[in-house]
Amino acid sequence: MFRRAVALCLTLAALPRTGSAEVALYPAPTGDNGRELVIYSTLDTRLAAPLIAAFQTANPDTAVRYEDLLTGEIAARIKAETDAGQPTADFAFSSAMDLQIKLANDGYAQPVRAANARAWPAWASWQDTAFALTFEPAVLVYHKPDFPDGPPQSRLALLEWLRAAPPARIGTYDIERSAVGYLFLARDAEHFPDIWSLLRQMQGLQTFPTSQDIIDRVADGRLALGYNILGSYAADQARLHPDLGFVLLRDFTVVVSRVALVPRAAASPDLGTAFLDFLMSRDGQTLLSEKLRLPAVSLKVSGANTGQAMQAALGDQLRPVGVSPGVLVYLDQSKRKRLIRLWRQALGRD
Repeated sequence: MFRRAVALCLTLAALPRTGSAEVALYPAPTGDNGRELVIYSTLDTRLAAPLIAAFQTANPDTAVRYEDLLTGEIAARIKAETDAGQPTADFAFSSAMDLQIKLANDGYAQPVRAANARAWPAWASWQDTAFALTFEPAVLVYHKPDFPDGPPQSRLALLEWLRAAPPARIGTYDIERSAVGYLFLARDAEHFPDIWSLLRQMQGLQTFPTSQDIIDRVADGRLALGYNILGSYAADQARLHPDLGFVLLRDFTVVVSRVALVPRAAASPDLGTAFLDFLMSRDGQTLLSEKLRLPAVSLKVSGANTGQAMQAALGDQLRPVGVSPGVLVYLDQSKRKRLIRLWRQALGRD
């Protein structure tokens, strides 16, 4: 049944509606023109397909419209559509924790009563409106042939390597275009005061809006290193590319979560809630961790690729970002302008 659902769900159509959205349409497995679940998400369409297939196996009369968007586009669209009195997504899933929690804090998300929310860790939800579904560390990705003795294991070791090496081929997020990249750097600045010296040593640093842009270039050797990359994507791609490696830096590792919510202006909030409940279930969390390599949050799921296992193994090395309005400090415009100014200066762009 699952394989048949996968075959049905892979009816993709590049039908951009606005911005840079990549739209995938998954007809209802029953063939009926029934109800449609609309999803705005930063998760690559290829990775989302197994989740949608499993959901449609249990809900065969539901079609899905999946829009793969950048983090800022999700927040902007939900706000604009809601403010205009138009229906928006039924479910929003984004790696930009701060933007998602701001939507919830500003009243753009509705409280939900998902059955599996009752057993959710306290740090991973806020007022029944925003839910962390993954536990994802920032990692250093590297091109293995460039590091026969292994890559740097800490930021200080990376700084020493940069000082001894010729201008390095390094990539990271463009923090003016990537909300998760901005969040990673903001947390770095809190935990590592010498972050600006580290960035200044990355001569010729190349910046990109997405993880995949960086990982592709490290995998084929165009870049030697990718700094502060979502570990979930790195783990997924490392299985496909033998020259791609990744490491959690030992001095500290920032951990973020993909946060889900059901928008207040959802056309079908019951479908959005049903999809959220599925992703919070044992089956959904197992699929996230084992198939998609997105570490699970649920305490009911065991295995190495879970937040519970990582916390047991790495302890204080991990610096997770909790789901709370505390992350909204990173959206303060004066703080944001200051951080971007320091970033530009470090990169020699000011």
